[in-house]
Amino acid sequence: MKQTDYIHHHGWAQRSKAFSKGTLAVLPLTIAVIPWGILAGSYAMEAGLNPLQSQAMSAILFAGSAQLVASGMFKLGASLFSMLVTTLLITSRHLLYSMAMRPKISGLPIRWRLILGFLLTDELFAIANQDSAKQFDRWYALGGGLSFYLAWNIASAFGIIAGANIDNLDSWGLDFAIAATFIAIIVPSIKQASGLLCVVVALVSSVVCQLFAIPGGLLISALLAMSLATVYGHWRGEQQ
Repeated sequence: MKQTDYIHHHGWAQRSKAFSKGTLAVLPLTIAVIPWGILAGSYAMEAGLNPLQSQAMSAILFAGSAQLVASGMFKLGASLFSMLVTTLLITSRHLLYSMAMRPKISGLPIRWRLILGFLLTDELFAIANQDSAKQFDRWYALGGGLSFYLAWNIASAFGIIAGANIDNLDSWGLDFAIAATFIAIIVPSIKQASGLLCVVVALVSSVVCQLFAIPGGLLISALLAMSLATVYGHWRGEQQ
């Protein structure tokens, strides 16, 4: 084997290994999100979209909570502008994800930045934002993001089929997968006291807002939890 062929083969072997590691790293979250994907597909069908439109929503929008809300708004006859604004607000956290990931991917070619930007989800951020910029592996991130994308669309396809053939699918309790997925993402990332404080404050304040029917309770809880956690972290001198 020529030296150039060996180098090429060795390079692809390393990329394949990193890709596989990324796929395995996101696998628990992928499994947890399958019921959520099924629910997204069935909701789209229930809202009046045809199978192709329902699948396109998962393939193009690729945003679980935003898809569920958009489907509900479409069913209620909301305007396109209101759906776009709502989707923008729901997915605005991805702007924070992008800012956090910027030091890791800013030096990559534009095609890599576009691909990883499209695949960037809560789940991919959870596995790909752990390493420093020097340790970041684009193939690892691609493996995690692409495998999750494919699983989401396959689950949505099952939901589309089920939604057309099974009545009252929403009564099966599949929406619990939404909470379970975020719990699986958040709990392993709690490594400092400020993180624990953020979770506890968000939990308590969101329940209080729900009990007293306070408008915008989730937004209030999120801002309150992040603010208190940030102040507490600075006070303790925690490294961010």
